[in-house]
Amino acid sequence: MEVNNELINNLSKLARLEFNDAEKDEIKNDLQKMIAFIDKLNELDTTGVEPLLHMSENVNVLREDEVTGSISREQALKNAPLHDEQFFKVPKVIKSPVSPDWGTKV
Repeated sequence: MEVNNELINNLSKLARLEFNDAEKDEIKNDLQKMIAFIDKLNELDTTGVEPLLHMSENVNVLREDEVTGSISREQALKNAPLHDEQFFKVPKVIKSPVSPDWGTKV
């Protein structure tokens, strides 16, 4: 595969990125190195080698889901710094956006 300016321009258009000439040259060199590496890998004889689907032979090493008890609402709220009868109370962290054009809340 030939890496040329047309290919770099097409990739940058697809990625919606803009590059100057120096950056394009650097990207072209990097792509050529990657393609050369893949071509080198293609020289290996892989006949009789099964495709690797997982890095180990272990299958589903996760624990089984078990239903366990839970705590009551009163116990959950007991050590909360601020709460009402049903909920934890936390400070407001989302602010209303301000329009840059008018300085008013949107």
